[in-house]
Amino acid sequence: MTLALGRSAMLILWLSTSAFAQVPPPTPDDRSAIQALVTGYAQALGGCRAEEFADLFAPDIGSFASGFRGLIVGRERLIALVQSERHCIATAGSAPIARPGGANGPTVAIEVTATAVRGIADLGGAGQYQDEYVKTPKGWRFLSRTVLTPAEKAAGLDASEMLAIQRLAGPGLGDYYVADQNGVKRLRSSGVAIGVSADAITGRAYLKDGGYYDDVYEKIGPAQWRIKSRAYVPVSR
Repeated sequence: MTLALGRSAMLILWLSTSAFAQVPPPTPDDRSAIQALVTGYAQALGGCRAEEFADLFAPDIGSFASGFRGLIVGRERLIALVQSERHCIATAGSAPIARPGGANGPTVAIEVTATAVRGIADLGGAGQYQDEYVKTPKGWRFLSRTVLTPAEKAAGLDASEMLAIQRLAGPGLGDYYVADQNGVKRLRSSGVAIGVSADAITGRAYLKDGGYYDDVYEKIGPAQWRIKSRAYVPVSR
């Protein structure tokens, strides 16, 4: 098992079991710090400050997830994520373009359970962030941040359902890189890129060998899925 795969497995185990220590309720200062974390995320991403962005996540197991991006785990991938954002890629001889609204973080609604501190940050017509936070020696950090589009929410997906699909895809998942307009290979997706259509939840599961699986998933219960069909596409040589 590689270090990267080990981190992904640790995160999935952490987020998909109930083996948490009981979480004390956050104080008003904690809530302010979590809101500052959410605002800092928007500022770091909008300003293309990749290392600062990665530092907002729990070391080693902190993750970002979206349908398009898959499951991005660990500092190196989080840095690569920002470096591949469209507004952070400059054409030769030009400066990065500004990300609209990048300096303004949304207000987060914090929910506290016996085992977790979670938050939802509404993005209006763009969807929402679904977060889980953890308090580290350096303050509050994202344990996970998942972006849900309106179409994904309408299809019944949330952070736990998307994580369940990632888990279903099995071991051996890898990263998918695409060359930008300058010919530099940038991280596009990691793990499973999830798609939503009128009648199906699909996934492209990228593998370490360079190939991928094209999957169709079927829901059989809350956060429980099975593979309805799978086609292996080998790496092109």
